[in-house]
Amino acid sequence: MAERRGYHHGNLKQALVDATADLIAEMGPQAFTLTEAARRAGVSAAAPYRHFKGRDDLLEEVAYQGFLDFGDRLEAAFDEGRPNPLAAFTRMGEAYLDFARDRPGQYMAMFESGLSITGHSELSRAADRAMGIMLQGSEAMFRGIPTDQRPPARMVANHVFALSHGVVELFMRGKPGGRSAVSAGEMLESGVLIYLRGLGVLGR
Repeated sequence: MAERRGYHHGNLKQALVDATADLIAEMGPQAFTLTEAARRAGVSAAAPYRHFKGRDDLLEEVAYQGFLDFGDRLEAAFDEGRPNPLAAFTRMGEAYLDFARDRPGQYMAMFESGLSITGHSELSRAADRAMGIMLQGSEAMFRGIPTDQRPPARMVANHVFALSHGVVELFMRGKPGGRSAVSAGEMLESGVLIYLRGLGVLGR
């Protein structure tokens, strides 16, 4: 079996993380057990304790790896604001949706598991980095506007983050809204443009 071969080559920790991400995608972040993760990885029920203190520790590692990938994707999408900040910001929205679609287990571990991110230093740093890239994108859009007329960049980043999460929750992953004639990407892009127009900053 592939899982057992990975374990014998010293990849037990990653095999457990990957198995757990798959379980979360199938069952949700609250339903998986350490025993089931071990079975899915092809190892004994005691094997996970070589790397993890318990279920929450394993869940934190899934979220941590997710935030690292999430941050990498946002950074690549932003591409230092090229060719212009609005286009770069829009690409970050696409990257957000792509991540949620490609890695649903990690996404749920990050945002839907109830983990205390601030209580885990590495997890907190990874999450802060991802949010910091969205903040960079927000700041870049307003550089040409006089300082006293700019909306708070962090507020904008937080609002767009919340909008992105709402689109994932309501219009992706088989949710009822997924039957909409408008794609999730189109919905997010139009929502962001309407929001920016409402702030009076679009085209300035």
